[in-house]
Amino acid sequence: MKHAQLIQSCITTGILAGTIITGQTTCVAAQDAASFYAGKNVEMVVGYPPGGSNDLYARLVANNIGKHIPGVPRVITQNMPGAGSLLAANHLYASSSKDGTILGAISQGIPLQGRLGHPQARYVASKFNWLGRVAPSGNVTVVWHTSKAHSFNDALKNEIVLGGTGAGSTVALYPNVMNEILKTKFKIVMGYKGSPEAMLAMERGEVEGHSTTWDVIKAVQPGWIKEGKLRFLVQHSLYRNPDLADIPTSVELAKTDADRAVMRTIMSSAEVGKAYFTTPGVPMERVTALRRAFDSMLKDPQFIEGLNKLGGDLVPLTGEEVQKLIAELDVLPNDLIERVKAVYNEQ
Repeated sequence: MKHAQLIQSCITTGILAGTIITGQTTCVAAQDAASFYAGKNVEMVVGYPPGGSNDLYARLVANNIGKHIPGVPRVITQNMPGAGSLLAANHLYASSSKDGTILGAISQGIPLQGRLGHPQARYVASKFNWLGRVAPSGNVTVVWHTSKAHSFNDALKNEIVLGGTGAGSTVALYPNVMNEILKTKFKIVMGYKGSPEAMLAMERGEVEGHSTTWDVIKAVQPGWIKEGKLRFLVQHSLYRNPDLADIPTSVELAKTDADRAVMRTIMSSAEVGKAYFTTPGVPMERVTALRRAFDSMLKDPQFIEGLNKLGGDLVPLTGEEVQKLIAELDVLPNDLIERVKAVYNEQ
């Protein structure tokens, strides 16, 4: 949209709302954002290797959000894997430009890890400017159909070997938390570059199973679901996914109120899900422009078509809602945080 059209559209919106001054103010901010972004490149930094669910979702956002940002910048994707996306989170917080030209896609567990004082964390998640969420993202722990494990109860009796990626990722964290709280016997073999590689290791028989997002499995190996190649032992979220209505959550499986409080705090990361942000210190008018661009993108038929191809869900939150959700971590009771931290420190 040309600047003059943008101004007229904003003013008209203000008149229709009966708030001409607010409309003009919004118009000026939109014009400023358009002037800033016109001709620029915006970078989407993805804290994962190519090919996994988080990468595919981030690329979908990168490929569609640009036309909704005032000034219509080109959006490019850069992968920065490492330490379960802690490397990317630290970089985005401390080193990246603070002008609204850098977007981030990191693990849903990153905000909680920062709140707990993870030794590698060099960021405060509530200071990122969150733009919105596509959908929550619950994890599942699965085993290959030839495994001796048939249900969650088998993980209480026998060692089950899972393929793992970065130590800071939920891929390793959730099984280890279950070992600590629920007394399961999962063994994590680390070193796989991403969930697609770990799932192929499961198929080859190097490991029995893997813990990853339901979205990864649907996007990367949908045939395994149809062919019954996987057994689902447990899902990691606050609520059961409708697609997995018969599979218990790790929160449900906790035996005491205290254990359930710990599990709820840890699994609340699923509510952060596929959320995206820009760096701290970005002028608020640009943050607002990016948030409204994200909202508009979610209604774009091209984005929705791409999401459907990934087998993804659309259960969005606005940037303001995600910001509030993550800020709630800062006010959790200290005694609860200390118990959660103790569980994390065991990993």
